Amino acid sequence: MVINMEELKKEQAVMLKEIGMRAVQVKYELQALTTEQKNSALLRAADGLKADAQAILQANEQDMRNGKERGMHEGMLDRLKLTDARIEAMAEGLRQIVTLSDPVGMVMERFTHPNGMEIKQVRVPLGVIGIIYESRPNVTADAFGLCFKTGNAVILKGGSDAICSNKAITESIRNSLANAGVSADAVQLITDTDRAVTAQFMRMNQYVDVLIPRGGAGLIRAVVESASIPVIETGTGNCHIYVDKDADLEKALPIIINAKTQRIGVCNACESLVVHEKIKDAFLPKLAEELRKHHVEMRADARAAEVIGDCKAATEEDFAKEYLDYIISIKTVGSAEEAIAHINRYHTGHSDAIITENKETAQRFLDAVDSACVYVNASTRFTDGFEFGFGAEIGISTQKLHARGPMGLRELTSYKYQIVGDGQIRKLS
Repeated sequence: MVINMEELKKEQAVMLKEIGMRAVQVKYELQALTTEQKNSALLRAADGLKADAQAILQANEQDMRNGKERGMHEGMLDRLKLTDARIEAMAEGLRQIVTLSDPVGMVMERFTHPNGMEIKQVRVPLGVIGIIYESRPNVTADAFGLCFKTGNAVILKGGSDAICSNKAITESIRNSLANAGVSADAVQLITDTDRAVTAQFMRMNQYVDVLIPRGGAGLIRAVVESASIPVIETGTGNCHIYVDKDADLEKALPIIINAKTQRIGVCNACESLVVHEKIKDAFLPKLAEELRKHHVEMRADARAAEVIGDCKAATEEDFAKEYLDYIISIKTVGSAEEAIAHINRYHTGHSDAIITENKETAQRFLDAVDSACVYVNASTRFTDGFEFGFGAEIGISTQKLHARGPMGLRELTSYKYQIVGDGQIRKLS
C-alpha cells in the first residue's frame, strides 16, 4: 500500500484543527464553572481512575511489553510503569487538588484611580494549554487535574511509548467528565504518534495559548526552538548535592542515597556530587560502600578517585549530564565558593542541595546557587508539587519568566484588570 504523504499531512492538519477548535470552544465553558462544579467533576474523575484501574493496567502492560521489546532503558521503563499504587497516587493527586483554593477570580490587587475608577487585578485562566510529554502516563491525569481546576482546556500530546496507557487514562477521565455534566473536551489527547503531528501541534498558536513540554533535554530543546506558541520551559534535572567541610556526615549519607537511588528516572534525582577536600578521606569510602550496595557507578575526578579506588574517571560531559541511571559524578573542591561556581556552571537550574552545619555557609549557598529549588540538609527528591502541597504538578519550571519551580494552580493562571467607572472620560493633557 502506497501512502500519499501530502494527503496524510492534510488529514493530520484537519484532525489537529478540529481538536484546537473544540478546545477553544470549551475553554469558555470551563471559565464559567464554579469551584464547586470543578471539584465535583475532579472527584468523579478520581473515582473513575480507581474504577478503571484494571483497564488502565492492561493498557500499560502493552506499553511495557513494547518498551522492553525496543530495549527501553530501565530508568525509562520505571517512568512508564503503572501499578495499583501509582494509579491510586494519580487519583489522590486529583483529590488533593479539590482541597486546594481555586485561584481563579482571586483579587491580586485593588486600588482607586484619582478620577474615582475602581481598578482590580484578578486571576484568570490561561485558556488552552498544550502539553507535550514523553513516557510518564501519570502526567495525563496530573495535567488534566491542574488545568481543569484553573479553568483551562488542555490538549495532550504524549509519547508513543505510553500511547496505550494515555488513551486508557484519558478515556476514563472523559467519561467521568461527561457523567458530571461537563464537556469531555476539557481534556483531549492527540493519539497520532507521528512526529510530524507534534511539529504541527507546536505551531497551533491560533488555538493554543501556551505550550508546556515535559521530558528529556532533547524534547524540551525541540519545543523551545520550534514552537510558535509561547513555551513554559520545564527543565531537565542535573541536580547536585554539595557536602561541605562542616557537614554532619551521618546526616549526609542517607540524604545522598535517597536522592540518588530512590527513583533513578526522575528529574529531581541527584546526578552530581560535590565534596569538600577536607572531608573526602573520612566520607567518600563510606559513601562509596553504600553506593556499591545500590549498584551505582561512580565517575570521579582524580582527587576523589584516589580515595574511592574502584571508579571511572569523570569527564567534562559527566559533570553536566542528567544520567537517569545508576551513575553519579563526583567533584572535589577546596571551598564552598568553588562548589557554588561548579554547580552554577554545570547544573540545569532545577534543584541543588548543601549538607552543612555552618549557617553562614548554608545561607551563602541558598543565595548564590541559581536554581529553582535550593536545599539545606535535605534530599532534592522533595522538588515536587505534591510534596510542596500544591497538588499534582504540571512540571518543574527552570525558566525565570512567569513560573519557576513546581508549577501548581497559580502558575496556570494569568491576570486581567477589571475597571469600574461612573462616566469617567480621559482628557487631553
